[in-house]
Order: sequence, then structure tokens, then C-alpha cells
Amino acid sequence: MDTTITTSMVRTETRSYQVVLFTLCFLSSAIGGAVSTLMSVYLPVAVRELLGNTTPEELNRISAYINALFIFGWAFGGFTWGIISDAIGRKSSLLLAIGCYGVFTILTGLMPTWWGVMIGRFVSGFGVGGVLVISFTLISEVWPPKSRQVFAGILSIAFPVGIFSAGLINYLVGSWREGFLVGIIPVVISLIGILLIQESDYWKQQVADNKKRSGTVPELFSTEHRPKVITGALIFGTMLIGLWAIFSWLPTWVQSISGTADAQEERGMSMMLMGIGGLTGGFVSGWLANALGLYRSMLLCFTACAVLSAVLFKTNTHLSTVTYVEIASLALFFGASQGVLSSFIPQLFPVGMRATATGFCFNVGRLVTGTAVLFVGVMVAGLDGYGNALFIFSLVFVIGLIVLFARRAAINNQH
Repeated sequence: MDTTITTSMVRTETRSYQVVLFTLCFLSSAIGGAVSTLMSVYLPVAVRELLGNTTPEELNRISAYINALFIFGWAFGGFTWGIISDAIGRKSSLLLAIGCYGVFTILTGLMPTWWGVMIGRFVSGFGVGGVLVISFTLISEVWPPKSRQVFAGILSIAFPVGIFSAGLINYLVGSWREGFLVGIIPVVISLIGILLIQESDYWKQQVADNKKRSGTVPELFSTEHRPKVITGALIFGTMLIGLWAIFSWLPTWVQSISGTADAQEERGMSMMLMGIGGLTGGFVSGWLANALGLYRSMLLCFTACAVLSAVLFKTNTHLSTVTYVEIASLALFFGASQGVLSSFIPQLFPVGMRATATGFCFNVGRLVTGTAVLFVGVMVAGLDGYGNALFIFSLVFVIGLIVLFARRAAINNQH
């Protein structure tokens, strides 16, 4: 490839277009964050409405299914949309994924049965998984290298903004069915994006240079790429398991220690604090990575999440101001971890397979995560409460630390 083509490939977009692109990616990811956690904050009242008078065990079982299916859909969507994005382009796949989760979020709120809600949540998760993978992939290809890491970190705060919004929606809107009308927003965004978003020059050049598809599953697990794929999936996956087990069940845990039957405001406040903490952590993650380096930043995040989870779930038997402070502190490192990891993983892989590989690393852990979320509900009775169940699953942060140490040891041995 000659110098002229290389220069054309790496040219930056105009500042105005960068603003438009970043705004669309941020908004679609933020609403995706709201959609992801909206059912968690409404879960106790929504499932009770859908099932009527039933036992607490049945309520926990159906709640676990609804939460888990969303994450399974997210995992399947993240990987599938990565393959689609490498095949048909970043623009088309991003807008289709946004429209997908928007439409099925609206439909979820209209479902008259719990199994209809599960279908809506699965397909909504399918769309959200694609939006997050493609957004980070597209930004990594459009943004100038000098500021790419910082803006990837800022983009990562979109999700906690959405989590905060879910708590705010629950705080202001009592009806869960009305709350799910938020799906109208991503539908509108996807239609506007048809006119405003351009295809990635990197992807177009890849197509021009290589007529054979490179973002294939066999290549993903080739000798050249397999070690990076496995490491990326383990590091991202262990954070996800603990993070989503906590996100999905935190409002229910808060209600269980609140001493009140409904605890609408307490549940809403807990999720808003998760959102605020995650927002702050994601916002500073780019500067954190520049100051400490990616490895030390990831080490800090995993250590803090392990310690704070133990403190939160093993020392609180009733709701207090200290509980809220601990929730916000834990969310701070959740947010920072997502910014650092979202900057780290896409750059491990070449353009032709970047979305496929990133989608796999971001989402294979969600298959385990969905199972973890399911088993939190199943294990509550045997472990004497939500706090003990959540603490058990937060131990995966220690596994993440072990993988980080192993990766550093392998790199040192190569040198």
C-alpha cells in the first residue's frame, strides 16, 4: 500500500462531523444503558403485576429469567452484530441495531404476559449489544490517535448516564409500562442517523484492499489471534459477571434491607448513584489510563471492585447513608473499568476483524453473566439473602486480577 493510500485511510473527519458522530453514538449508548437497567428498577412491581398473587419463590424465578434473557440477548447480539459490521459496514449495522432495541423496548412495555416480556427483553438486549460494540469500533477508526483513548473513555460514560436515567425514570414514573416508552428515542435516532452518519474510511479501504472477508470466526481463533482473543474475553468477561450480577439485583437487594414493602425511591436512588459513580469513573478513565498505563489502571479497577463489593454486601444489614456512599464508590470503579477496557480491546486487532473480535471479547462473558444473574435469584434462599449471593458472584473480580497478572507475566517472558 503506497503512501497516498495510507494517508487517505488515516485522514481525520472534519470537527463538525466528529461532533455529530460522537453525539449519536453517545445518545444511542446512553439510552441503551437506560433500557438495560430499566427492568431491574421496575422488576419487583412489574413481575408482581404480570404474575398476580404468587409465592416469593415464583417471583424470584421469573425475575431471574427476565434479567438473564436480556443479558443472553446482549451477548448474542454483541457477537453477531460484530460479524455483521465487518461484513456490511459500520453505518448500516449501527443504525439497524439502534432501531432494533428501540422497537422492542416499546413492545416490552406493551406485553400482557411475562413470557412476552422475556421475548421483548431478549431482542432488546440483542440490539443493545450491537450498539455498544459498533460504537466503540467506529470511534476507534474515526478518531485521531492522540485523543482516541480519552474519547473512548468519555463514550464509556454514556452507559452509566443511561443507568442514572433508568433510576430517574423509575423515580418519576410509577408505571413500568409508561417507562418503557423511552424506546421511542432510539427509533428516532436511527432514522436521523441515516442522513448524518458516514461509513468508516478504514472499513471501506479494507473492502477495497481485501475482497476476501477477514472478520471470520475461524480467523478469530487462528494461532495468531487466539491468545489475544482469550485474554480479552477473560478480562472483560470477569468484570461483566460481577458488574451485571450487582446491577441486575442491586435494587432488589436495596429493597430487601430497606425495611419497607415497596421502596420505590430507595431503589431509584440506588440506581441513580450507580449511574453517577459510573459516569464519573468513565469520564476520568482516559486520563487514568494515560497517567498509569492500561495495565495498572485495570489492576486498580479490579482490586477496588473486589474490596468494595465485599464491604457493601457483607457489612450492610440495613439501609443508611453509608450504604449509598459505598454504592457510588463501587460504581466509580465499574465506570473506570469500562472506559479502560473499551479503549484497550479494539486496538488489539486489525481493522478487518476488529468488530468481530471486539464483539466476541465484549460479549462471550455475558453468556456466563446471564447465568450468574439467573442463579443469584435461584440461590437467594440457600445463601440466606441477596447480599450473600451477590458477594459470591463478586469474587470473579479476583479471577480478573489473576488473568491480568498472568498476561503481564507472559509479556515479560516474551521479552
